[in-house]
Amino acid sequence: MSTLNLTLMTDLYEITMMQGYFKTQNQEMVVFDAFYRTNPCDGGYAICAGLDQVIDYIENLHFCEDDITYLRSLNIFGEDFLEYLSTFHFSGSIYAIPEGTIIFPREPIIKVVAPIMEAQLIETAILNILNHQCLIATKAARVCHAAKGDSVMEFGLRRAQGPDAGTYGARAAIIGGCTGTSNVLAGQLFDVPVKGTHAHSWIMSFSDEYTAFKKYAELYPSACILLVDTYDTLKSGIPNAIRVFQEMKDAGIPLTNYGIRMDSGDLAYLSKKVRQMLDEAGFSDAVISASNDLDEYLIESLKLQGAMITSWGVGTNLITAKDNPAFGGVYKLAAIQDENGTFIPKIKLSENTEKVTNPGNKTIFRIYDKNTGKVRADLICLVGETFDPEEDMTIFDPNEPWKKTRLAGGSYRLRELLVPIFENGNCIYQSPSVMEIQKICAEEKDTIWDETKRFVNPHKIYVDLSKKLYNLKNDLLNQLHDLQED
Repeated sequence: MSTLNLTLMTDLYEITMMQGYFKTQNQEMVVFDAFYRTNPCDGGYAICAGLDQVIDYIENLHFCEDDITYLRSLNIFGEDFLEYLSTFHFSGSIYAIPEGTIIFPREPIIKVVAPIMEAQLIETAILNILNHQCLIATKAARVCHAAKGDSVMEFGLRRAQGPDAGTYGARAAIIGGCTGTSNVLAGQLFDVPVKGTHAHSWIMSFSDEYTAFKKYAELYPSACILLVDTYDTLKSGIPNAIRVFQEMKDAGIPLTNYGIRMDSGDLAYLSKKVRQMLDEAGFSDAVISASNDLDEYLIESLKLQGAMITSWGVGTNLITAKDNPAFGGVYKLAAIQDENGTFIPKIKLSENTEKVTNPGNKTIFRIYDKNTGKVRADLICLVGETFDPEEDMTIFDPNEPWKKTRLAGGSYRLRELLVPIFENGNCIYQSPSVMEIQKICAEEKDTIWDETKRFVNPHKIYVDLSKKLYNLKNDLLNQLHDLQED
């Protein structure tokens, strides 16, 4: 992204509002929260991803001469405002939940504290980046959970909605748990494993299947995964693959990372037959990989049917998150700083309860059970609030406050989720590598119960409000109600 100026990758109304703030000399410091309202795929959690690209975007944010020329051509911006844009740079502060972290609805993934013009401009790009990568990382985590420790490879590039979606989607899929990607550009950019076998066209280009397999094995003896369903999996593909494996063995070629791939047919039935044939031939360690429009539901079903597949190639349904193609993140104003430097909380009302925002300058504490290490709940509170984990704590559902849980002092620990990323326009955070983030994500997934990971009616981990924030929110709602009554 550093080679591409994404400054104009924004909605027009962000820039028209900027001009409005400029003309009215509105330079107030504000707090904006980026968050989402519901978990994708009706799941119990999501995975945070995309922060490194947000950092890249902010660091390279500037209006070049061509940008100014284009905006001038729209005939809606004044020269004084365009002159301001020509020297624009981000000067605010940003806090974020690190990539790979488990996240839940309504809690800020990113918090922006900046002059209102700057905070407004970056809304669209932040949402574009987060909405995509959080979605794909979450989908990948679900697929990998269904695979129960088997290798899962992402190879959806040809079905992705464009080059960026394919490349950054591959990055997110690795974060979510995939062991590799077919996308070579993603491998180069993010230093992640690239993997692949061959297409049916390789088989069809030779006079017969055996010759195609033999030539491939000669070229790639240490990565010999043969596609066996071009003609007939059991009558032709597997016998020819076994013949080639035996010839390699007889020639003293080590059989490391070898096996077969199936891309069609009844994968449960075929994999059992294939396993039997390979075992009887003495190749019990051969990999059986499968593809063919897989997703977490089909993989789970195949597992229940006793499929003998040990490696899964997932393309279209992963890279597009086909059953839930949008993450639904939003970016809302939460507070405005007054002349005394105090942040005055702001709230958005809606007839839909879930769209009423949480006001104020906030942070998030994750509450872990000390004995199990599992997440008990997340607590959104106002910046400056402190909690002593050695004291009893009562948390409650903000939508149904009579539902309360008492946590005994000493039985839980707290972790603040939002960490500083930018301070006064300068990046103070070093992003881990993608493979390091994958490891973080694996550790994070271990902190939630399997019941939260299930695909149907998952157990809900609550996101609660502190008593102080809850009271503030109700006070603002009552004030607005009184104003409407007047």
